[in-house]
Amino acid sequence: MASTDQDALPAELSVTGIGKTYAEPVLADVSLALHAGEALALTGENGAGKSTLSKIIGGLVDPTTGSMQLAGEPYAPASRTEAEALGIRMVMQELNLLPTLSVAENLFLNRLPRAGKLGFGWIDRRKLREDAREAMAQVGLEAIDPDTLVGELGIGHQQMVEIARNLIGDCRVLILDEPTAMLTAREVDLLFEQIDRLKARGVALVYISHRLEELARVAERVAVLRDGRLVRVDAMANLTSDQIVTLMVGRELGERIDLGARNIGATLLKVDGMTRAPVVRDVSFEVKAGEIFGVSGLIGAGRTELMRLIYGADQKDAGTVSLAATPGAAPTPVPIGTPSDAVRHGIALITEDRKGEGLLLPQPIAANVSLGNLRSVAKHGIVDARRENALAKRQIDAMRIRTSGPAQPVGELSGGNQQKVVIGRWLARDCKVLLFDEPTRGIDVGAKFDIYGLMGALAREGRALVVVSSDLRELMLICDRIGVMSAGRMTGVFRRDEWTQDALLAAAFAGYRNREALLHPHEAHEGETQS
Repeated sequence: MASTDQDALPAELSVTGIGKTYAEPVLADVSLALHAGEALALTGENGAGKSTLSKIIGGLVDPTTGSMQLAGEPYAPASRTEAEALGIRMVMQELNLLPTLSVAENLFLNRLPRAGKLGFGWIDRRKLREDAREAMAQVGLEAIDPDTLVGELGIGHQQMVEIARNLIGDCRVLILDEPTAMLTAREVDLLFEQIDRLKARGVALVYISHRLEELARVAERVAVLRDGRLVRVDAMANLTSDQIVTLMVGRELGERIDLGARNIGATLLKVDGMTRAPVVRDVSFEVKAGEIFGVSGLIGAGRTELMRLIYGADQKDAGTVSLAATPGAAPTPVPIGTPSDAVRHGIALITEDRKGEGLLLPQPIAANVSLGNLRSVAKHGIVDARRENALAKRQIDAMRIRTSGPAQPVGELSGGNQQKVVIGRWLARDCKVLLFDEPTRGIDVGAKFDIYGLMGALAREGRALVVVSSDLRELMLICDRIGVMSAGRMTGVFRRDEWTQDALLAAAFAGYRNREALLHPHEAHEGETQS
């Protein structure tokens, strides 16, 4: 294990011989030092132990073995509250916000300003709003009213509120677990600026991410976990992205992927004039049997809303979904008013919000997999545990899910393995159209390539795949065609042999430029003249 110049400095936080065992060991003999004013990148495949180690440091989980020190003193927090009181803050993938309270109330929930003497009396709403605006400005949320209910915000803005909440007060160590997974490019830039300010103040950071280009931007050192063990700690400058990936997965991964020989057939799915104003407007496209069709666009372009309309999760204003009843037949309209209708016609949706919409976290893997396949595991209307477990085992093996077995609660799995459970549920059912909404968000690079391989296998079976992703490189890697959404409309469809990254990005902005021209024609004309 390589050493760095930082190792000679006094540690703000150190962990020694940390291990954790549930049904089986998930961490073993991890020792690390974290220094004031530095960011340590913590990376590894899903299930490698990153989140478990973070939760031990943050007081959410007790270690089975090992010890910790904070500024040279023994550190063993009994709870997250105790850790936060000592200046250890953690922004987790699972947001710790109350949707029925306002942004301001969430930010200062445990320290609400009081109007009365000695801290008693009514809440001082004026001061609460002022304090909230100051905290929100740090992460670029000035445009949001502090009185807005958190539940009314998009998931990206909720993530920024969670980050702002953890920057309030004395922060000595900040753990960021996949903080940019749901953020726009502008929000990511604001976060990085804030990280630079925190390091200048002497805050020590642990930055967990699968986006390796971010690690190089943020961190001075990198620690790589594999199968619960620390395999390398080194200066970030000493390792390339390819070397980090090899350390993470134990093998080399190329930048190209072979999805196998496919026979792309006749149109299987056809969407005509799909509309739900103002988020989706008159969108039409078709997908052939054996084809992977990507949907790109900026955050808020209407991509997720389009998938939900096709699936019947939201009510449309207009539009039809047509399916081919048999291979080669012309698609005919099918009535889809609810998700049950969609499933009955052979359409599945792998949602972007796996925790809120895709899984029953307290339930075992077996129950989650069988949710979409009850007929295959039930006997006389009663679930047959033997059949249910057999189905779950097949999907665990097929998806390479890291687990102790079908009985393990899904909530105990890593984020990537939870996503695999969601995908495995639908792969066990014979759906001919699969809608994937951000299928690899929060998933490590090794698991991503596993899922790409599964997509290739599904396409070879003659199914039609629609893949929504914020990662343009991902779509360019796996798709046959890419449709670009912009301001609720599909502004272009590109074949593999004709797309470029610049062309795809131009199409993503086209709808917003057109809308601005309609709203402010005089200004748009002046801008064109000046340019």
